Amino acid sequence: MRRGTAATALVASLALAATACGGSDSGGDKASGPVTITWWDTSNATNEAPTYQALVKRFEKANPDIKVKYVNVPFDQAQNKFDTAAGSKGAPDVLRAEVGWTPAFAKKSYLLPLDGTDALADKDKFQPSLIKQAQFDGKTYGAPLVTDTLALVYNKDLFKKAGIGQPPATWSDLKADAAKIKSKTGVDGYWGSAQGYYAQPFLYGEGTDTVDAGAKKITIGSPEAKKGLTAWQGLFDGKGLHKADGTADAYAHIQDAFVNGKVAAIIQGPWEITNFYKGSAFKDKANLGIATVPAGSTGKPGAPTGGHNLSVYAGSDKAHQDASLTFVKWMTSASTQEQIALKNSTLPTRADAYTTQVTADPGIAGYQKVLAAARPRPELPEYSSLWAPLDTELPKVAGGKESLDQGIGNAQTAFAKLVPDFSK
Repeated sequence: MRRGTAATALVASLALAATACGGSDSGGDKASGPVTITWWDTSNATNEAPTYQALVKRFEKANPDIKVKYVNVPFDQAQNKFDTAAGSKGAPDVLRAEVGWTPAFAKKSYLLPLDGTDALADKDKFQPSLIKQAQFDGKTYGAPLVTDTLALVYNKDLFKKAGIGQPPATWSDLKADAAKIKSKTGVDGYWGSAQGYYAQPFLYGEGTDTVDAGAKKITIGSPEAKKGLTAWQGLFDGKGLHKADGTADAYAHIQDAFVNGKVAAIIQGPWEITNFYKGSAFKDKANLGIATVPAGSTGKPGAPTGGHNLSVYAGSDKAHQDASLTFVKWMTSASTQEQIALKNSTLPTRADAYTTQVTADPGIAGYQKVLAAARPRPELPEYSSLWAPLDTELPKVAGGKESLDQGIGNAQTAFAKLVPDFSK
């Protein structure tokens, strides 16, 4: 990734905002030339950014009165960078924001409401849950660009060799299948993640979550949550399962093992589709199986909804905001989303972008089918921050360094600091 460009972009965008704030609304008229807007794109610099760079050129050709200064900002740095820049009135005009950032930035009044603007002229074309997820206090602050969720991805050939004809429907089924695959093939059946985000399906499977935003209550310590996390913990110990080692590269380790046929199944999102196909196990794309995450005792599976919105900075002047709204509308149109899906194997946010060409990709088609089990995030700015304490505690639990009760208790204490007005 181009680590240095983000800092350069920050300086440039600060200067741009200072100029915009000092000018008038007519500063972007044709007499003074095209309006130049700055877009911070947070996509993967290697696999995805080239597609967006090409689309920017197409947009500029179709809209000669608007120029786009494209900046690829590393995803893991973008949230803090935008927070700092917006707080000093120097943010980019458009941000590709992870869905959890949208309500958090909206709460700080950093984002422009998009209701009734060109950016959401096709509002009824988007999945309703994705629009709801982009809202805060009844207003919409993001146009959904790409979406995602978690699924059970599996190696069809290894399942077939083990005599398993269908993916597991429950976590107990998964554990039994893992043992069978180990016995029949010598390969592990399942490797689990110790990251908080990947524990969400276990909570949803018991009808609960980390918090109940409506009731303003912390629920990570509830009996239902403990039951779900007990099932999660049980998938790190047993035949055909992988014991967590707490290494810093655990994510990459799990991914590498799966794409090269060293493990038959993992829980993963569609952002890895292009990398699945690069592995030796999936040179034949048809070997990639994608199924809804297993269910818990409620019998109803559930996985978190992720993805990214395009948001417009409220601190830009009117000329820049108008140009930004035109850009957001174009970038989230059906035809543009189709091109993004075809190039990057990401999931569109509107049904009319799932064309025959797009669904010819088995990865996209597979993830589209599991979207029905995706749960939108609650309208709570702090919600995404709750995974950080779990990222600290769950690896210790999975690695046997602390008990599940200790981990839950520590997470509950950390949650109380993030949402102090919530009861336990």
